[in-house]
Amino acid sequence: MKYCKKCVMPDTRPGIHFNEEGVCSACQAYERRKTIDWEKRWKEFEAVCDKYRGMNGDGYDCAIAVSGGKDSHYQVYLMKEVMHMNPVLFSVEDNFPMTEAGKHNLKNISEEFGCNIISIKPDVRTQKKLMRYMFETYGKPTWFIDRLIYTYPLMMALQFKTPLLVYGENVSYEYGGSDAKETYSARDQLNNGVASGVSEEELIENTGISKKDLSLTRAPKKEELNKLDPIYISYFVPWNSFKNYEYARKHGFHDLSHEWKRKHHVEDFDQIDSRAYLVHSWLKYPKFGHASATDYAARMVRYGMITREEAIDLVREHDHNLDPLSVRDFCDFCGYSETEFWKIIDSLYNKDLFEEDSQGRRILKNPIWMQEQGV
Repeated sequence: MKYCKKCVMPDTRPGIHFNEEGVCSACQAYERRKTIDWEKRWKEFEAVCDKYRGMNGDGYDCAIAVSGGKDSHYQVYLMKEVMHMNPVLFSVEDNFPMTEAGKHNLKNISEEFGCNIISIKPDVRTQKKLMRYMFETYGKPTWFIDRLIYTYPLMMALQFKTPLLVYGENVSYEYGGSDAKETYSARDQLNNGVASGVSEEELIENTGISKKDLSLTRAPKKEELNKLDPIYISYFVPWNSFKNYEYARKHGFHDLSHEWKRKHHVEDFDQIDSRAYLVHSWLKYPKFGHASATDYAARMVRYGMITREEAIDLVREHDHNLDPLSVRDFCDFCGYSETEFWKIIDSLYNKDLFEEDSQGRRILKNPIWMQEQGV
C-alpha cells in the first residue's frame, strides 16, 4: 500500500489516483478549489433555481434526496431558506433499529424547515436475503438499500414532475473514485460503484428472489432520466462536512455525543441513523485496508483541522476497530450468530494486504505508521 503524501488515503481506495508527487486525486481536487470563482458558481446555482422555481404553481418545484443527516439538513436549508424553493424530500429507511439521534433528525428536518418527507421502507424479506448473499459473496451487505437510495429519488422525481433533483456532494470527485469528474450534473452517479456491479440474474439465481422483488432497484430508462436535472450542491459551494455539521447543529440536528461513542469512527455526526448499517462502510477495511477513520482523518487534514501525523494516530487507533454494537444489530437483523459473522469477515480479508499475528489478529502488512517510521 502507498499513501497520499498530503493526507492518509491509500492507493487501494477503488478508483483513486495519485500524481507523480504522490498526492491523491481527492487532495488534488481540494487544492483546485483555490482556482474556482465561487461567486460565479453561486450565480450559476441561482440560475438553476430560477429556472425551476414555481414551475408547478403552489406545488413542489424541486426534490431532495435525504437521510436526515447533517448534509441533508444543509441541503434543505439551502434550497428552502436561502433559494426559496418548495422542495419535497425523498428518503429510504434501511429497516435497522434507529439510533435516538436518527429518529430525532428525520423528524427535525421536516419540522424545522416545514417539508414533507416521503419515505420507503423496503421489503424486509428481500432485504435480508440480499444482505446475506451480498455480505457473504462481496462484503457489500447493504447493496439493496444503497441501490434504492440512488433509484428511488429518480423514480419519485419523475412521478412528482420535479426535474430538479438535489444531491449533496459528488463523492467520486470530492473523495476519489473511478468516475471522478467535476460537474454539477448528478445524472451519472449510478455508475460510481457503490450500488452497481451485480446483475439481476445473479441475484435471482442465488437468493431465490424474483424480478418483481427487484423492481425498485431499476433506474428509469434513459429517455426518462433525460427529463430530470439532478445536481450536486458541491459543485456550486465549497463542500465541507464539518461546516455542514455546524449548519445542521444550529437547526436542531443531534449528533451521537450523548448516546454512543463509536470505536471505529473519529467523529460523532456522520452516518448516525442506525448502527447495523455501519458494518457495510467498515468492510472497506478488510477489503482495502482503510475505513471510516481514514476517510474522515483525510478530510480533516485537507480542511486544515489536524496535521497528517495526528491523522495517522487516529487511523491507527480506530480504523480496524469495528464497534460491537454495530455487529450485534447487524447479526440480529440478518440472523447470524457472532461466530458466523466473524467467520465471514475472516474470509473477506485481502491476503495481499493483511497477515495474521501470533494472537490470531489480522494486521496490515504495511500500515502508514510503519512507513513513516521507515520500517
